[in-house]
Amino acid sequence: MKTVTPEEMRDLERRSEEEGVSTDALMERAGLLAARVAWNMLGEGAYGSQIIILVGSGNNGSDGLVTARHLQSWGARTTAFLLAPRAPDDPKLQPASEVGVTIVEAADSSHLTDIQSELSEAALVVDAVLGTGRSRPLEGIYRDVLAAANAERERRPELVILALDIPSGVDAETGSADADALVADATATFGFPKTGLFRFPGADLMGQITVADIGIPEGLSANIRQEVVTQAWAQAYLPTRPLSAHKGTFGRVLALVGSRNYVGAAYLACMGAARSGSGYVTLAATPSLQSLVASKLTEPTYLLLPCDTDGDPTAEGALAVRDCLPNCDVLLAGCGLGQHDGTNALLEQLLLSSVPLSVPIVLDADALNTLSGIPSWYSRLQSPTVVTPHPGEMSRLMGTSITDVEGDRVATAQKAAAEWGVTVLLKGAYTVVASPEGDVRIIPFANPGLATAGTGDVLAGVIASLIAQGVLPYDAASLGAYLHAAAGEMVTNDIGNTGLVASDLLPMIPRAIKSVREGTFSGGIREIS
Repeated sequence: MKTVTPEEMRDLERRSEEEGVSTDALMERAGLLAARVAWNMLGEGAYGSQIIILVGSGNNGSDGLVTARHLQSWGARTTAFLLAPRAPDDPKLQPASEVGVTIVEAADSSHLTDIQSELSEAALVVDAVLGTGRSRPLEGIYRDVLAAANAERERRPELVILALDIPSGVDAETGSADADALVADATATFGFPKTGLFRFPGADLMGQITVADIGIPEGLSANIRQEVVTQAWAQAYLPTRPLSAHKGTFGRVLALVGSRNYVGAAYLACMGAARSGSGYVTLAATPSLQSLVASKLTEPTYLLLPCDTDGDPTAEGALAVRDCLPNCDVLLAGCGLGQHDGTNALLEQLLLSSVPLSVPIVLDADALNTLSGIPSWYSRLQSPTVVTPHPGEMSRLMGTSITDVEGDRVATAQKAAAEWGVTVLLKGAYTVVASPEGDVRIIPFANPGLATAGTGDVLAGVIASLIAQGVLPYDAASLGAYLHAAAGEMVTNDIGNTGLVASDLLPMIPRAIKSVREGTFSGGIREIS
């Protein structure tokens, strides 16, 4: 599903008009679907409930009036506060009034007390004040009413707030947020999700995001390069599991991961690959690492590497790994390898040789730290590659600050992918995946439970597994991140987001795959049509 800037959305609406789908038709559809979202949020208590619609001056306000009309006709008691003057012949105002919506002109602060009184008795507030039209700080009646709604929600947590398109006070493109921006329980966004929905600080204010299909003609968004991964997309890209399969059908992962100090990384990465469906996983390890991990890591096979007197890999291990690769489908390298001289030399000789490797590569953690110390490392890569940095690793690879990396995560990932010629997965809340060709995918999850050591090792294993099963690198990175996040959501739904450890994800990955395959996973953004 594409994500758009406000300017791109306006262009799509203009082109829809040219295709015969009027702005009025889009608005009517938006209001109807928003009303359905609101009704569903109230559940059995919707009939007879008191609902307030906060109406601004533009199209977002018109959407709100259509929403009010439907909610009133279905049996709610609906009041629309007009926070800005609207023309007497407003085509959405009269129909709302005719079905019984109470219309209150409230364009100045003298009405604030009345609005506060109504808020104290409301079951639901619909924010139709600004939508994507915010262009300056909140002020006047808009600021006062939004602050009052936030205060009432703080006083009465049972009050439900639904934002139309995006909470008022949040920039729909950048995610920047006014101090008095509305805090929503849910956001019904129209046509396509806006880029600001997935950028902080505004992303904290969205609640559950539902994308309403308002009838933009299919194909008009074809040239938009940024999208958000949905369950339907993930379902379509899952590798098939034919009944006639054998273990070789599902690919072979060679994992150059782990070290004496990071034994867990070897376990987590290898089991991430195994739990994601690979038929074979082989751990390339020194004898000392194998002895530490073998009793726990029983399913993978082992490729023993030469080591120095401290038990760390030496550069000669590059030849052993290279000799094994013709029997494998992907190389995963870096998780917990450490930064020893021999390890660094091994990685440089293996990854940056003039002789191409025979398989795609997934690089994480210490492989990235090693590369960050090698000028123009990306010009020496000879195989399709996925890199999976967190912001700190990304800052080292780019030679910039973490603040700069996080300032515009999408632009950062796009720039790096284009310059380096690799797929970049920039980890974090709303993980960004960028292709060398300029395409970008957003993974629609922000789960603090995953902010713990080792979860990235599991993710790298999942991505490598999907590549081994035949998924192209950019798609594998996108799908792997989605499945990994889905597993995280399932764990936190069970135990909460405090105390999750990386190994909790492993048994949940097959369940997440099953849920996505069957279309029953309930996390991420929702869709309504």
